[in-house]
Amino acid sequence: MRAIIAILFTIWILSGIADGQTTNLAAANAVSPSALHGVNLGNMLEAPKEGEWGMTVQEDYFPTIKAAGFTLVRVPIRWAAHVGPGPDYMIDPAFFARVDWVVAQAEKNGLATSLDYHNDDALMKDPDVNGARFVAIWQQVAEHYKDAPATIWFELLNEPNGKLDAAHWNDLLARALEAVRVTNPTRLVVVGPASWNGIWMLPKLVLPEGDRYLLVTVHFYDPMSFTHQGASWVEGSDKWLGNTWGTDAEKAAVTKSFDQAAAWGKEHQRPMYLGEFGAFSKGDMDSRAKWTACVARAAEAHGMPWTYWEFCSGFGVYDPVAHAWREPLLEALKGK
Repeated sequence: MRAIIAILFTIWILSGIADGQTTNLAAANAVSPSALHGVNLGNMLEAPKEGEWGMTVQEDYFPTIKAAGFTLVRVPIRWAAHVGPGPDYMIDPAFFARVDWVVAQAEKNGLATSLDYHNDDALMKDPDVNGARFVAIWQQVAEHYKDAPATIWFELLNEPNGKLDAAHWNDLLARALEAVRVTNPTRLVVVGPASWNGIWMLPKLVLPEGDRYLLVTVHFYDPMSFTHQGASWVEGSDKWLGNTWGTDAEKAAVTKSFDQAAAWGKEHQRPMYLGEFGAFSKGDMDSRAKWTACVARAAEAHGMPWTYWEFCSGFGVYDPVAHAWREPLLEALKGK
């Protein structure tokens, strides 16, 4: 099954390049109704130390995700917290082994895996000083996984922001991509625009024209006053508590955003991917399910793979205590 998905995904990517747009996932969906749709394993390996945010990666997560019909996991990883000093910035072998275990569990259960470079605050605050470390980390990750199956993707950086503005990011992504391509010339690499991977920033994203093994990611949490109500890390979010979602105008705004993303992809002949979307648990479940379904269908209408944020924490589609899916969210994701 994993080999079939890899072949079909490669065909889809190459056809998207030829057509100038990723409008057809029919071949992949012949494998599974949710082929190339999945979840983020959030709040686990991207914590300062795994477990600090209350979540660790569990072996049973992978068959559970697979059994629900998903075929993709995005794995946020705080690589920068597990390296030695410069100039080599060597990744801790024990941490590499932990990531290897996660990759192996995904492969064992027929899940494609996006290894996402996540939570590097120092890079966002001073990309000039920390850019060399970022590139050195990717050199090691690329070398380590150079013989891995094609269903292992590299995601260069989650949500560039702060002083890592569009100009700095375009330069740094080119440097990191060049380092990756030394050992992984045809590996699928995920890259998105600055300003939190916002759709509105796609026009400022500059990619190497000759590299056609790229998947462009965007994230979507609009409106924040609904999706992040009561979120402790967002200042002033308590005043949003009680906000609901689901008017025709709100649905139309979602459609408009994804039409814009798809139009950029078509113009630049780049396949698109919705790497994150989700509504925090402080919102009412009916509104959360409506929003989730609307966003997922908007992405699917343009042939975009997606990964929901996230599996089993604050936005979670799965309850790790009850060992049960939150059915309204699961049904919203699966289109039931």
